[in-house]
Amino acid sequence: MIRSKLPNVGTTIFTTMSQLAVQTGALNLSQGFPDFNGPQALLDAVGRYVAAGHNQYAPMTGLPALRQQVAAKVARLYGVSVDVEQEITITPGATEAIFCAIQAVINPGDEVIVFDPCYDSYEPSVELAGGRCVHVPLSNDDFAIDWQRFSDALTPRTRMVVLNSPHNPSGALISRADLDQLAALIADRDIYLVSDEVYEHLIYDGVAHASVLAHEQLYQRAFVISSFGKTYHVTGWKTGYVIAPPQLSAELRKVHQYVNFCAVTPLQCALADFMAEHPEHIEQLPGFYQAKRDLFCDLLQGSRFSFKPTPGTYFQLVDYSAIRPDLNDVDMALWLTREHGVASIPVSVFYQTPVPQQRLIRLCFAKREETLQQAAEKLCAI
Repeated sequence: MIRSKLPNVGTTIFTTMSQLAVQTGALNLSQGFPDFNGPQALLDAVGRYVAAGHNQYAPMTGLPALRQQVAAKVARLYGVSVDVEQEITITPGATEAIFCAIQAVINPGDEVIVFDPCYDSYEPSVELAGGRCVHVPLSNDDFAIDWQRFSDALTPRTRMVVLNSPHNPSGALISRADLDQLAALIADRDIYLVSDEVYEHLIYDGVAHASVLAHEQLYQRAFVISSFGKTYHVTGWKTGYVIAPPQLSAELRKVHQYVNFCAVTPLQCALADFMAEHPEHIEQLPGFYQAKRDLFCDLLQGSRFSFKPTPGTYFQLVDYSAIRPDLNDVDMALWLTREHGVASIPVSVFYQTPVPQQRLIRLCFAKREETLQQAAEKLCAI
């Protein structure tokens, strides 16, 4: 008999809903990936590097040229200098980076504070390290951190806090004031941070991203994680990176080298070239996705869903209380897919303890204009 290390883990809701969308022919606004391609110059560069023979192992820490471009981006956007050799590690995806960061510092009996609703990879990573997640709910209205509840959750066993901004699934943002509050509360404690910032460039309405990289006190104890896949519309490339102080990077790399060793070589080559030649891509990204958000929200004005435009990510939460209050959000997502041809994600799956009577689903607007129009037509017809 197999004794499972993750007895409570099954097929994720993301896989379930995407499979159901395929089976029913529904428009897939569930899993977070674009239905359009990345920049053509980036795609062309991959082909050139594959044909030129760049198909063997990259250095464990990542190609130097790509790490240099990451350092240049961080300096340009956040005014921070990070060491290319000692502080930047390229990884095969942000999820692997999160896993390695947690394995690097969490020991049996340690507690890790996560904020609900939270991304589903955090808790299994903690459990596999022998730790335990302590779930602190965000506010029900705007998904803000309740710092009193956070303070109450701290114990001598607290070893890590996982932050996520912009926040999946809500799009909520952590402010500089939030980071200052966190720094004050953990200043005298032996606590590390994982800052999941994979949507760092998808923030709207002129708001600037408050990165842990730019907070000197917090960065000294942090693993800051981002995603090339999200930034360059190539989620299937599963390529990301971690920036952490030298001593934390060294521990992370000890784990990373035995999990996957390195990220895919020709993809790293292409990304390094594209970042150097097209720095404007990142600058244009907020406007690119805000236009999609605004179009989708405008199209949904004629529906019976209620919502506030998301401040970040490429996810829009909508409340369906006026349509099927009798259904919980999982059943609503299934009904919406099967009966109305639009696949979504129920928000309750991001909670340890779902909020009673919460009636929210998550829709991804990283789609072509015609996809958003077709989805809105179906949603407005309900």
